[in-house]
Amino acid sequence: MADYFKGKRVLVTGAGQGIGRAIAIDLWRAGAIVVALSRTRSHLESLQNEYPSITIVDVDVADWEKTRTVVESLGHFDALVNNAAVAICQPFLECTPDAYDLMSNVNVKSIINISQVVAKKMIENNTKGAIVNISSQASKAALKDHTIYSASKAGLDAITRAMALELGPYGIRTNAVNPTVTMTAMAQVGWSDPEKADAMLSKIPLGRFAQVSEVSDVVLYLLSDKASMINGVELPIDGGFLAT
Repeated sequence: MADYFKGKRVLVTGAGQGIGRAIAIDLWRAGAIVVALSRTRSHLESLQNEYPSITIVDVDVADWEKTRTVVESLGHFDALVNNAAVAICQPFLECTPDAYDLMSNVNVKSIINISQVVAKKMIENNTKGAIVNISSQASKAALKDHTIYSASKAGLDAITRAMALELGPYGIRTNAVNPTVTMTAMAQVGWSDPEKADAMLSKIPLGRFAQVSEVSDVVLYLLSDKASMINGVELPIDGGFLAT
């Protein structure tokens, strides 16, 4: 599978830290020409300091017009990973319009925006490309204080299916992955409280949270030719959480 990525241009959004950073690094290690996009310049500079050949681009994907202009300027890509997202946890009775607007802009609208630009260039270049959207188990199951976030990720799943349907005839595959809690540096802090962690772990048959590499490995598989007949899938990476 590693040879497949050599020389291929891949755009990874939300690549400054966490899952997106790991995916960008793993793609680079597989020989891909990686463009890492994120809102926070310092996170991107840290990535580039470690991997100088990774191109970095800072833009707030919530800004439709600026993002579109920036992505159009980046040229043609063979693959795209839509990882950029924001999560604001609020109880249902306290959900706010501002939180809804932000999560809608980043978690839903930006995926449509960026994917339109990338897919159009794939079609123009007759590229049989692949797109992976990073969703969440929250799109499939009710989680406390996740009303708006869950709705945004359910919307992303629906977008994934529509993209698979409409881009498939051009040879462009679109899939999503739906991880459980994944142990990024941020998650290790956020889920360090045993009471909070145990409540979630009790619902996961494998009895643990996902490691970042376990998500990245699946994303690279879906982007590769090994997954050439997989299109429109929303793949849980959850240790059986959704099976219970």
